Amino acid sequence: MTDAAVPPAPNRLSAATPGEERVGYLLVFLSALMWSFGGTIARFIHAEDSWTVVFWRSVWAAAFLVAFMIWRDGWRGMMALFRGMGLPGLAVALCFATASTSFVVALAYTTVANILLMQAGVPLLAALFAWVLFRESVSTATWIAIAAVIAGVGIMVSESLDGSVSPVGDGLALLIAFAFSVATVITRRFSHVRMTPATCLGTLFAAAFAASQASTLGASGRDMVFLFAFGVLNLGLGLAFFATGARLIPAAIAALLGTFEPLLGPIWVWLVHSEVPSARTIVGGSVVFVALLTHIGLELRRQTRPARPGVIGIPAPN
Repeated sequence: MTDAAVPPAPNRLSAATPGEERVGYLLVFLSALMWSFGGTIARFIHAEDSWTVVFWRSVWAAAFLVAFMIWRDGWRGMMALFRGMGLPGLAVALCFATASTSFVVALAYTTVANILLMQAGVPLLAALFAWVLFRESVSTATWIAIAAVIAGVGIMVSESLDGSVSPVGDGLALLIAFAFSVATVITRRFSHVRMTPATCLGTLFAAAFAASQASTLGASGRDMVFLFAFGVLNLGLGLAFFATGARLIPAAIAALLGTFEPLLGPIWVWLVHSEVPSARTIVGGSVVFVALLTHIGLELRRQTRPARPGVIGIPAPN
């Protein structure tokens, strides 16, 4: 979800063969699939302190991402990427640390469905922030979709107003969407910056902050197995799949494939842990999904030529 994984090119898509594009579709889908298991894995972890979970998940993800960059770019290449990401990379790292930390803490207060379905509107929120911050043009169709997303999120958040759901949980879910939207805008604005090091730095920030808040960093052997899967398979491998595949396909298609995460995530939790979404979550989430898929479908139809692929931002790796 975050890195073009190659130096910027004038028209990277024209260099991608049909076979490479098919690989790109598969890799981006696999990234969404990996991220969709986040809530299910988290429900298996019995550690009482959420900060302990944040710490070990972040440590394992950072270790995986460092190994991935060394394998891909070599030690010197990896260090050059860290030096070259500059302030945009630092800002994305802070956003990523905020979002990944909030996800784990929010799980103690609200349902997986609430968290993931609110994140489905990140691409449209990013369009809104880009208009506010940089006056990027926003089409009428996008404005309508943004309004629908806000309405859908409002339906889900309304449970907090009558005490059905903790306002802390919904607040953290909104913070996740906000952080990823800002990171998306920054990444688009500085598309020449490779953001895999930024996501790695974000995991280190999250680990350092969690270590300062946790009552203990100890975890049982059983929990450590699931923490390893939570960090490496769910977060780290998902980022690696996206970073490799997103550069090969148009951004709109990558965004469409990314919607499999909030679509599948609540299903896995329901099947494995019997965590049933509330009626308002289902209604609000459906509004968000219809708005997002309709908007992306219209954008794909409007494309008269292949769009330049690359970074679409960070689609909420959870």
